[in-house]
Amino acid sequence: MDHLFVDGVGPVSRVGLGTWQFGSREWGYGDGYAGGAAREIVARALELGVTLFDTAEFYGTGRSERILGEALGERRSSVVVASKLFPVAPFAPVIRRREAGSARRLQLDRIPLYQVHQANPVVPDSVIMPGLRRLLEEDRIGAVGVSNYSLDRWQRADAALGRPVVSNQVQFSLARPEPLTDLVPFAERENRIVMAWSPLAQGLLGGRYGPDNRPGGVRAVNPLFGTENLRRISPLLDLLRDVATTVDAQPAQVALAWLLAQPRVVVIPGASSVAQLEFNVAAADLDLGHDAVDALTAAALAFRPAPLGRTLVDGLRERVGR
Repeated sequence: MDHLFVDGVGPVSRVGLGTWQFGSREWGYGDGYAGGAAREIVARALELGVTLFDTAEFYGTGRSERILGEALGERRSSVVVASKLFPVAPFAPVIRRREAGSARRLQLDRIPLYQVHQANPVVPDSVIMPGLRRLLEEDRIGAVGVSNYSLDRWQRADAALGRPVVSNQVQFSLARPEPLTDLVPFAERENRIVMAWSPLAQGLLGGRYGPDNRPGGVRAVNPLFGTENLRRISPLLDLLRDVATTVDAQPAQVALAWLLAQPRVVVIPGASSVAQLEFNVAAADLDLGHDAVDALTAAALAFRPAPLGRTLVDGLRERVGR
């Protein structure tokens, strides 16, 4: 598997493992999953050359970090563990305590990549970053990243930190291609990375769903799975299926391979089983070709989701109709 070198962090696998589900009972991943499948998934990921494991203190209120630290075992210090600080009262003493809590749960002396989980709408990065800079100076973290930051705020975080903020973890997929316009060019130019979360848009890009086959459960409240949006995205899904047939792969693998065709982009899909992990990692070996990548890019940029208000009204009508 290809790797990208990240300053202060080292080589990062292009396909990582997102571990939000390790502690998320709302998706059906309970204690049995944590003690069995999660350990098996992490062990297999290591065998396949995955070196990036993403978690957060917010995931399962610390359970994800604890499960990941235990599952990595003695390998935990030789891979890139990326955790995230949720920026509530993000002042230097608080940040210090929160980092220590994450490190303890992960069983690490040093967290390779420590990220701000969300842009705080009230507290500026000029307040947040000095606490992270001190952690860098004390070698308690290897590098600073952010998550869900606009380009402008990413650049302001740079200035506040006084050194590069090496990564920005954002929602990025064929269904949400917005980072193509600014974040990806910036990352390529400045030798940073964009980490794509929800790279399969909660399974939308697996090609299974459509206007006549909507999902239930947690996905049902995602506006992208509304009838109107499923109709609007049909041309993109049709193209995705066609490309998948051409390269003898599945649509979801093509969706991941499209992201990996972008410069300085890594993906962090979750996995509910070892088979799903292997399926995701296999996407790194797909060569889509320039024409297919360009066609998918054009189709992604042409997709215009319905306004949220319309999506909510349509969803209410459908439920009443049933």
